[in-house]
Amino acid sequence: MFTIRAAYSDKVEIKTGLKRANEFFTDIKNFVELMPGVESIHTDGKGLTHWKIRAEIPFIGEMRQSFTVELSEKNDERIEWSPAGGEKQNLLRYAVDFDAKEANLTVVQFSQTVEMRRNSARELHLLAGLAGESIISGEMSKRVAEMIKTFVRRARERLESAA
Repeated sequence: MFTIRAAYSDKVEIKTGLKRANEFFTDIKNFVELMPGVESIHTDGKGLTHWKIRAEIPFIGEMRQSFTVELSEKNDERIEWSPAGGEKQNLLRYAVDFDAKEANLTVVQFSQTVEMRRNSARELHLLAGLAGESIISGEMSKRVAEMIKTFVRRARERLESAA
């Protein structure tokens, strides 16, 4: 089994109320607009959400993958997207936790893990076997971190400018 893993987490304070932060990070349109590499997100008639993500990986080039997820938790303090039941190849878990420090100050904790599983490296990309799991995983972790940092910066700017 050829497996690529990437993970990232971070915490940021945003000058906005908890309810507004929660509404913003629940709206999937904001991910498409503000997160680089996210080409599209749509929810089908069964309630499953499909994320199409593009990343440039050194040694390999551009990779595009689709991740099918479902909203597994949604309350005032947490939003979590988890791999759809039955998904075995492209696994994406994205969670956002909220902690209101003051009426207009919310601490937002992001965490994302990505795992891509294939029987052989060639199923993922023709050059994946040459680069290997650890190099690709390391580069994917860097790309995931860049994507989320950019998204968080843009989200913070949007939320704080509208406050």
